[in-house]
Amino acid sequence: NVSSSRSCASILRAASVDTDPILPSFSTKEEYTSYLKAAGALPSGFAVGTATGNFVSVEAPAMGKLPIKATVIHLTEGPTDSWAAVFTSNKFPGCPVIVGKSRLSGGHPLQALVINNKVSNVCPGGDGIAAAELVCEAVATNLNLSGGATSVLPSSTGVIGWRLPAKELAEDIAPAAIEALQTESAFAAAEAIMTTDRYPKLRSKTLSDGTRIVGVAKGAGMIEPNMATMLGYIMTDATIEKSKLQGMLSEACNQSFNSISIDGDESTSDTVVAIASGLKPLSSEDEFKSALFEVTQGLSADLVRNGEGTGHVIRVCIKNFPGSEYDARRMGRHLVNSPLVKCAISGNDPNTGRIAGAIGSFMGKFFPDESVDDMSLTLGGRIIFNNGKFVLEGDAVEKELSGHMADAQLGETDDFPKHQNFVEIGIDFGNSGSDVTVLGSDLTKEYVSVNADYRS
Repeated sequence: NVSSSRSCASILRAASVDTDPILPSFSTKEEYTSYLKAAGALPSGFAVGTATGNFVSVEAPAMGKLPIKATVIHLTEGPTDSWAAVFTSNKFPGCPVIVGKSRLSGGHPLQALVINNKVSNVCPGGDGIAAAELVCEAVATNLNLSGGATSVLPSSTGVIGWRLPAKELAEDIAPAAIEALQTESAFAAAEAIMTTDRYPKLRSKTLSDGTRIVGVAKGAGMIEPNMATMLGYIMTDATIEKSKLQGMLSEACNQSFNSISIDGDESTSDTVVAIASGLKPLSSEDEFKSALFEVTQGLSADLVRNGEGTGHVIRVCIKNFPGSEYDARRMGRHLVNSPLVKCAISGNDPNTGRIAGAIGSFMGKFFPDESVDDMSLTLGGRIIFNNGKFVLEGDAVEKELSGHMADAQLGETDDFPKHQNFVEIGIDFGNSGSDVTVLGSDLTKEYVSVNADYRS
């Protein structure tokens, strides 16, 4: 029954652990799964349910019945005004993004979120907004929400251009997800929202006053800010003003989800939502902000490590960039999006000239009047470029740099993250300016294979 379920959930929360800022190494998928489940206890006032169904695409009926999942996140104690969101800036936004922006600008309280995978409901042949609203109405009806459909926020991810199977979602799959609602763990949501993701992503943090933040995210390709195909949902039981939550979320996204790139393609469906049940008093907004940043930065790193075909994660630390943080991030993404750099790293080939070439290309195009005379480069902590010249002497250095890349190598089809190593690139412009960190991935045959056969 509900009371015993909530009692069990309370016990789990009391004994819950958090994810580490840097995840440990894992030997098996089961180890990773157990770790996330132990850290996934929901904050007070939240329930999560998931369900799987089938549909036949109107656009590609020859593909037959295809699986689709629905996830419902429910605020069990009533609607909240304290929610914030950041959406894609793509000029062809998905219909759920259009609905979500309307909910946000209209100041509507929320009491539920509904997420589906497989079909993104972007520029479909039918009325995609009406389809999204139909699913929201079904969720509101099944949960008996006083605010109706406007208290439900929709999200969709998957194939672009297909009609949303709204009838199947509204009549069968979303109601089944509601039947499966439980107050123990967010792990089921982390699994259900995946598309080409190889494994679920979840981060959590408990504050000193007992308030809790738990976030889940999906995304493996079309990852290029602003933001990156990604969905992220951050739940907290803290009491915090809507405007403050929005400001913190926007800043957190800039330093996390807007500082990553896998393939340079910006999605049409990107959505990050933070929602607070407000069941616990918050003693320190600074501590909350720090915890929120830890969760979003952890999830963003997980997205890159889980990228389609990713064999290496690249971390670019830029110091003293002669411009804004926004432009410094642009330069970092330009570097990690360079096909030549990505391919060299994929092969553990320390072709350092490609790194300098990509930086020089960006600076020449966008900052032609800025000097790079004082710029230095490091790879794996070793200086490779200084005072306008490469510093590469002999086979020992070549072996060291290649070994650094090999130490960061991941299996391109692994279904769990074995380690948290990076290919470390440092860029220091030598004077004073902006400091940022950008994450990216290499380019492998597996990435091409996944995206050559995505819809099936």
